This record gives sequence, C-alpha cells and structure tokens, in this order.
Amino acid sequence: MKPGKLILLTSVFVTVGLPFIPLLLWSFSEKWFYPAALPLDYGFRAFDYIFKTASSQILSGLVTSGMLAAVTAIVSLLLGIPAGRALGLYNFSGKKLVTLLFTLPIIVPPLSVAMGLHLWFIKLNLTETFWGVVLIHLTFCLPYTIFVIWGVFTDYDPEIEEQALSLGCNNFSLITKVMVPMILPGITVSALFTFLLSWSQYLSTLIIGGGKMLTLPILLFSLMDSGDRPVAAAVSLLFIVPVFVALMASAHTLGRAGIKGIR
Repeated sequence: MKPGKLILLTSVFVTVGLPFIPLLLWSFSEKWFYPAALPLDYGFRAFDYIFKTASSQILSGLVTSGMLAAVTAIVSLLLGIPAGRALGLYNFSGKKLVTLLFTLPIIVPPLSVAMGLHLWFIKLNLTETFWGVVLIHLTFCLPYTIFVIWGVFTDYDPEIEEQALSLGCNNFSLITKVMVPMILPGITVSALFTFLLSWSQYLSTLIIGGGKMLTLPILLFSLMDSGDRPVAAAVSLLFIVPVFVALMASAHTLGRAGIKGIR
C-alpha cells in the first residue's frame, strides 16, 4: 500500500472510527468504573435488553424513524426538484426573496421554528400525527434539497431536452430517461442528506409529535437520561447502522456515476 493512501486511511479511521470505540466498549460492558481504563467485565446485557426486554419499543422506534425519514426524503425530492429546476434555469422577479425565504429555516434556530409552528399545527390538528412530524421535518430538510438541486441545474443544459423532444420523446420519457439520469448524483446527495437530517431529528419530533411519535432519537435520549450507559451505547450503535448503510449505498451510486462520467 502506498504511503499516501495509508496516511489517508489512518486519518479517516482516527477521525471517523475512533469515536465509536468507546461506544463498542460501553455496549459490551457489565462493569466499568473509574479509574479503570477498560471495562472490568463484559457481557451481552445491553443487547439482550434491546432485542428481548424492550424489543417491541426499540423496534417500533426504529421503524417509525425509518418511515419518517424515507417519506420526508421522497416528499422533499418531489417538491425540491421542480423548485431547484426553476431556480437553476430561470431568472424571474422575486428570485432573491424566494431564496431568502428558503434560507430562513436553516439560519433560524430549530427550536424557534418548531415552537413557532406548534400553534399552527395545533389549530390544523397536525400535532401528534405522522404527517405533522413529516411537515416539520420538511421545514428543515426541503431547503437543503432545493439548494442541492439548484446547484445541479445551474450546470444543466436544457437544449438536450429540446433535442429529445424533436426526436419524438414524450414528457414522461423526457423526465425519466433524460432529466433524471443527468441529475442523478444531485438527487442521491439530496436524498441522503434529507434522510439523515430527518433521521436524527429529536427536538422538532418531540414538540410536534407530543411524545406519541416515539422515534429512535427520542428513545435514545431517554436512555441517556436514565444513566444506563451500556444500553444507551448499544442503542446508539443501532441508530448508526441505517445511516452507515445509506452512506455506503450513496457512495456506491455516486462512484458508479463518476466512473460513467469519466468514460
């Protein structure tokens, strides 16, 4: 292995992998007291708690978090692609104002946004509902999707679509066979970012969900407050697994797209 590659892999491991070592040690620890550098005893009590004692609650939180993140990512793409296309390809009056409005949920503290929308959601009967939580997640996720797709369409050539139409392509094929393949890396990045952002939402889910929408972050925070560090560490590892899978899948997709682009 070349020295440069070895240094790069070592740096990645130190910055990314090293922080997870304490989680692994805590998740398998039975006794770990100060000033011991390593656990005094190891076992599977934390994982027994997750998969046996509290399996229904943890599994329910995992499924709820996954559904919320997936639906938020899909809806964000459905709304963000047309908006990003319009901002990237066209100049119109009020464009700067629209950009500012999309930026506000990003620069304003999430607590202020969630508390400000909470009263509206109560009046609309959206609190403590699945779609209410999806909407509050979209408040934070949609601007990122729009800005990513906007950047993609900045380098997009619409004349390719005109050529496809002149060759007999219909509108549906134009979208699925011309536009989407060309902006697929941007779609992948925005979908991944939206999924991860929604997956990790705690405060907004707690405020709008009212404690009835039990997601994995909410369960994780309650376990951290309980003081049971081994169980909290094990749930943290479970929380990371879908994120790691999504990152690997997106890296594979982006890598193949990059190779096709080079060829």
